[in-house]
Amino acid sequence: MAIDPEQFDVPVVDYDFTATTTPKGLIDQMASAGGFTATKLAMARDILRDMGEDLAGVNHDPTKMLNWLSFPACLCATGTRGFFVEALRRKMFNVVSTTCGTLDHDIARAHAAYYHGAFELDDIELGEHDLMRLGNVIVPTSSYGEIIEAVVMPALEEIRKERLEETGLTGADAWVGFGSIHLVWALGEKIGTEDSLIHWAAKHRIPVCIPGITDGSIGAQLFMFRQKYRDFHIDTLADEQVMSDLTWDVETSNALMIGGGISKHHVIWWNQYRGGLDAAVYVTTAPEHDGSLSGARLREAISWGKMRPEAPNVCVEGDASVLLPLLGADLFTQG
Repeated sequence: MAIDPEQFDVPVVDYDFTATTTPKGLIDQMASAGGFTATKLAMARDILRDMGEDLAGVNHDPTKMLNWLSFPACLCATGTRGFFVEALRRKMFNVVSTTCGTLDHDIARAHAAYYHGAFELDDIELGEHDLMRLGNVIVPTSSYGEIIEAVVMPALEEIRKERLEETGLTGADAWVGFGSIHLVWALGEKIGTEDSLIHWAAKHRIPVCIPGITDGSIGAQLFMFRQKYRDFHIDTLADEQVMSDLTWDVETSNALMIGGGISKHHVIWWNQYRGGLDAAVYVTTAPEHDGSLSGARLREAISWGKMRPEAPNVCVEGDASVLLPLLGADLFTQG
């Protein structure tokens, strides 16, 4: 890219903390004061604000505009889960891609508590007390697998009964077309609470696609349920049909992607069939040099046709448990 020296006409200024009293005011100043990651965070805020306003402008119509949200499950073990819950409550995003652990933590925390711990705790001793460590979050066994089994198994019984009645089918035929998206909605209706992601996904009929639905505690519950009802299964290709139907002809498609892996890839994979994303924000802690998808910057997606060359985009390097609350404090106070 040719450089015009006159293009550098915005001076770096210092933060004025006497004028900065809100997250919005601070992020506003980052555009001119920040530098480094702060400048990127201000750019991310602007892109996300435009995405939200544009989606509201078309009345959240998924045939006109998609705002994708992808993220890994670990964040739902922290208070950052509140960002995702509020985003879905406000219908800022209308399609989600995540991992099975999101269901695990979302359901578990709706019925039991996780606790603050420390990275340095003795993991052998924790195990002796039936305590599991996720970073510096402590997850009691009674708050995870035990509570999930207690609430999910009865819900699956209800879901099976209703599915058979609704379809009028028996055997495996009854489950054709029932993917993780439909499972999330059904669980949201049965056991979701207002502070849970699955509740708002079900209420607003926001597709939450979980391509790796078996990779977690919920996956284990599904497997055990199948031991009782051998015809039961989750139709993962039904999810792919929903993704295809959503993306193929949509006028505009944007994304906020947190971290990499299957959640991120599912977003960019389906968007390549429409020529790529129209705008994107990516938050990651991963380096680029190892060739991983987590470390891959958005510019790399252009070469695959997964993001359009002219698409506004920014990659913000940093911990999402810090950055998302800052963004939410700005975005969610706009009315």
